[in-house]
Amino acid sequence: MRFRFPALFGALVLAIVALIALIGFTQSPAPMNAQTLQPNSILFENVRIFNGISDRLSEPSSVLVVGNKIKTISQNSISPLSDTKRINGDGRVLMPGLIDNHTHLFMAATSKEDLLSPSTTPEIIFKTAQTAAKDMLLRGFTSARDMAGPVFELKKLVDKGAIVGPRIYPSGAMISQTSGHGDFRSLKELPRSATTPLSRGEVYGVGTIADGVDEVLRRTREQLMQGATQIKLAAGGGVSSDYDPLDVSQYTEPEFHAAVEAAANWNTYVTVHAYTPIAIQTAIRAGVKCIEHGQLMDDATAKIMAEKGIWLSMQPFLDDEDAIPSAEGSPNRIKQLQVTNGTDNAYKLAKKYNLKTAWGTDTLFDAKLATRQGAQLAKLVRWYTPAEILKMATSTNAELLALSGPRNPYPGKLGVVEEGALADLLLVNGDPLTNIKLIEDPAKNFVAIVKDGKIYKNALS
Repeated sequence: MRFRFPALFGALVLAIVALIALIGFTQSPAPMNAQTLQPNSILFENVRIFNGISDRLSEPSSVLVVGNKIKTISQNSISPLSDTKRINGDGRVLMPGLIDNHTHLFMAATSKEDLLSPSTTPEIIFKTAQTAAKDMLLRGFTSARDMAGPVFELKKLVDKGAIVGPRIYPSGAMISQTSGHGDFRSLKELPRSATTPLSRGEVYGVGTIADGVDEVLRRTREQLMQGATQIKLAAGGGVSSDYDPLDVSQYTEPEFHAAVEAAANWNTYVTVHAYTPIAIQTAIRAGVKCIEHGQLMDDATAKIMAEKGIWLSMQPFLDDEDAIPSAEGSPNRIKQLQVTNGTDNAYKLAKKYNLKTAWGTDTLFDAKLATRQGAQLAKLVRWYTPAEILKMATSTNAELLALSGPRNPYPGKLGVVEEGALADLLLVNGDPLTNIKLIEDPAKNFVAIVKDGKIYKNALS
């Protein structure tokens, strides 16, 4: 997570959380293609398949979806069932739904200015979150790993069909030491004593402050109690954080190990926000399984990650049109340039050591940037082939999701087109293996979108 949350934001979100059961979601209209209108089976005919693993497309094939799973794939014709929805692909490419492994669904599309404005009501914020979830699905992203934010209720509403959105793997609040990347307090709120109320950021569930083994255990267990599929800690400084320089290493090994042990007791894992070698290596020694970001790692760190099978969940941060504006010469801008200047080397090391590399966007507070989700994925062509990119955003990202073990809320195989897999599918107007830019314009090029066996878009109907 790259941004610091203004203290006043907490008051607004507290009000939102209190009104969850009263507004917007529970009274929202039925989602598009409501379940009562969905066919029990879908037959894609005359499609070429990118299965999420192969570097090549299949020969023209048919794919039968029954319920929420892929039942049959054949190069021969498949007889439709009595209630089958038939979609003639006319030679288009059928591929798995895309996966974004570093999102902040609750805050991606609302600006900080709007969040702070007295005219912004709780209803507006929740409607924006609802729209953000729907838009993400309609961009072809059928699963999202949320890496800090109050999305537990959002996930529940998506899962029961009350609103439209991707599958959500929530981390809950990011756990941070005092002065760490997830400490959203102002200096006026210091010092903290045993009787000091929780900060606003902690109450609304974006970050939670924990110092020492006992507090880390408690906060980890609280996220698991709420339904976290994985746990996130801040292990080092952040780009836009005001009180933690980029080089700062956060948490001790015993503190990390407390979170790791608590997560392991729930058969899931810990991931950490970290850029620097010392932050990454300290977390790894304590048993952390995944590193978020990692742009400033060195050769020795990458080698350790390879030897221990540690995941790298990276974002293609560059000093380009998608960089968050910072005042020239400011400490934040200097840190931003350090990170973006390290991106090329980090991907070079990931490839050199064949690290298990996932992809995500880490978009916050920028509705325009949120719409560029596919464009940010396509940027990986700077380091990878289109086939490698699409494998990363489908089957590889799905492997990281599956690391949550029994805490996985969606039993079944994601990120692939194969018999028995969950039916999250995109029908693409063109071949993304030869033209990766197709994913930059999902409104035009994703002509059909299916999640969990349900049709959410069918431009061929």
